[in-house]
Amino acid sequence: MPKNRPYVLSIAGFDPSGGAGVLADIKTFEQHQVSGFAISTANTIQTENHFYEIQWTDLDFVIRSIEKLFGNYKIEVVKIGIVPSLEYLNQIVSTIKYLSPQTQIIWDTVLKSSTQFDFISIKNKELLMEILSKMDLITPNYNEILQLFPDFTFEKLSIKNQISTTILLKGGHNNAAIGTDYLFLKNEIIELFPSENNYYEKHGSGCVLSSAIAANLALKQSKEEACKNAKIYIEKYLSSTSTLIGYHYVQ
Repeated sequence: MPKNRPYVLSIAGFDPSGGAGVLADIKTFEQHQVSGFAISTANTIQTENHFYEIQWTDLDFVIRSIEKLFGNYKIEVVKIGIVPSLEYLNQIVSTIKYLSPQTQIIWDTVLKSSTQFDFISIKNKELLMEILSKMDLITPNYNEILQLFPDFTFEKLSIKNQISTTILLKGGHNNAAIGTDYLFLKNEIIELFPSENNYYEKHGSGCVLSSAIAANLALKQSKEEACKNAKIYIEKYLSSTSTLIGYHYVQ
C-alpha cells in the first residue's frame, strides 16, 4: 500500500502555457509524490514568450478558499507566487498562520514575470518586514533582492541578521558566479554550487524551484536538504529541453 502523502498548497497565478504558476507547481508536487492543492491569485493570458493580460482574483475569494482547504486538510507547506500588493499578501499569510501556525510558508518573490510584466511594487518596508516575520523561506534572485532590500549586502544579512526569515538567493542573475545559490540560514551561509550540465533558460523556473522546496519540506527534509534537492530537480528541468518550456521528472 502506498504511504499517505503530505498536503502542499500553491497560492499563485494561472498560466495557460503551464510553464509557470499553479500548473507548474502541481506538476512539481506530483513528481515529488506529495498531494498538491492550488488556489489561483490571478488568471493570465500569456505564453512562454509573451505576457498579454491579467485579472487578479478577489482577495475575499482567495481567503475563503484558504479557509475551506485548511478546514478539511492538514496542509504542511504553502508556496505563494504572484500577488498584486503587500496588503493582499499579508492577508493571505496572516490567515494561514491563524488557521495553522505550524504550516510552513514559502514566498517565491515574483516581482516581475520572465516576460517583463510587473506584478507588485515594494514600497511599504515596515509591512514587508512584518510579512517576512511570518514566513519560513523566500526565494529571490539578484534583481529581486535589490528591490526588496535596496541596501543588500551579504554581511548585513549574515551578521546583523535583520531579516527574520530564511533566504535562498538564486544565482541565475549572478554574473560573478552563474548558477551558484546562497542559502542564508540564521547563523550561516551555505553555498549551493551548480553541476556541470548544459542548461537552458526556462519560463517559470522560479516557480518550479520554490514548489520543489515546498514539497521537500513537506517530506520532512531540513531547509538545507530541501534546497539542495530542489536544486538538483531544477537543474534537470533546465536541461530537459532547449526550449522555454521544460519537462518535469525525477530520476
